[in-house]
Amino acid sequence: MSTPEQLQRTVRDLLDSQIQAVLATQHRHQPYTSLMAFAVTPDLRQIVFATYRATQKYSNLLDNPRASLLIDNRCNDVADYRNAVAISAQGATQEVDSARRAELLQLFLKKHPHLRDFVTAADCVLLQMNVECYYVVSDFQSVAELRMA
Repeated sequence: MSTPEQLQRTVRDLLDSQIQAVLATQHRHQPYTSLMAFAVTPDLRQIVFATYRATQKYSNLLDNPRASLLIDNRCNDVADYRNAVAISAQGATQEVDSARRAELLQLFLKKHPHLRDFVTAADCVLLQMNVECYYVVSDFQSVAELRMA
């Protein structure tokens, strides 16, 4: 069993090494998934991502801010069953407020400088997930929980 510090390091290492996640929202009681670029704050409490306002995912999040992000390091290989790590982050999302916008925009752009035009477009919104819990799956079926109290 991992210590909380080891689990936090596993989460940090995976989130830092990956550039995309799968966002799960809900639309009319059905799951709706989207591939998203993301960045995470140093304390792991917020995950930042962006989308245009005229998207289904944005509409879904306005209706229900509860969401999940799946981040993993699979290689699409049989070895993934024993080597891959997947993290499911769960929490509520909200538009980044003006007090933190510059800070979180820079965090996002540090990881994704090629998305500058997209994320600074007038119709693009910067969102943050306030992470309540990370579920970490490794070794095929070992599940650990990191609560962000």
